[in-house]
Amino acid sequence: MEISAWAGSNGLGLGQLKVADKSNEITAVPELLRVLELSGCIVTLDAMGCQKKIAKEIVEADADHVLALKGNQETVHAEVKSFLEATVEEKQRRRPKGAMVPKAAQTLQASQTVEKDHGRLETRRYYQSDCLEWFADQEKWAGLASPGMVESVRELAGKTTVERRYYLSSLKLGVETFARAVRGHRGVENNLHWVLDVCFGEDQRRAREGHAAENLATLRRLA
Repeated sequence: MEISAWAGSNGLGLGQLKVADKSNEITAVPELLRVLELSGCIVTLDAMGCQKKIAKEIVEADADHVLALKGNQETVHAEVKSFLEATVEEKQRRRPKGAMVPKAAQTLQASQTVEKDHGRLETRRYYQSDCLEWFADQEKWAGLASPGMVESVRELAGKTTVERRYYLSSLKLGVETFARAVRGHRGVENNLHWVLDVCFGEDQRRAREGHAAENLATLRRLA
């Protein structure tokens, strides 16, 4: 198994690393990050990479991180989900004129995009907050500055589905930057990994000797 990393402020850097036997991606990611010049970049990672050690590695490289949250960080995921959903609800609540608005709802930033393609209408709403007083483990996550949420509403063939995704981020409050980072990550997932799996059949390759797997994987990504 191999993993790759992409980053760049004025360009794109590629790092490729074969995961050692009896190891996993979590231990390999910090080593791979050191291959890249990350200063000034935003590093985005799937939930697998949402680890305290990895966040620290990125911050020490003078970069920012946007880390997807899922069940592997069950407690943190539940806390972030609860806070952001409650804050969005407070932000949208109708109040009498002059009524007090909680600080978290006042400072919450939001952005929206709408895409229509092949009969599918998708509305994405991005939310970002810099309120962290509620988060007991704040100091354990290097550089943590803003939790975020993305709500995707898809309408296709008369059916509507709603998905919400949650993130930990070192980005300062600025929802458009957060949104670009999330969209960029999804672009790599959709435009790179789909091509590797479907067009190049990467999962079916059986090259294992020496550096063959790493070299071929790098060539496929360059192609």
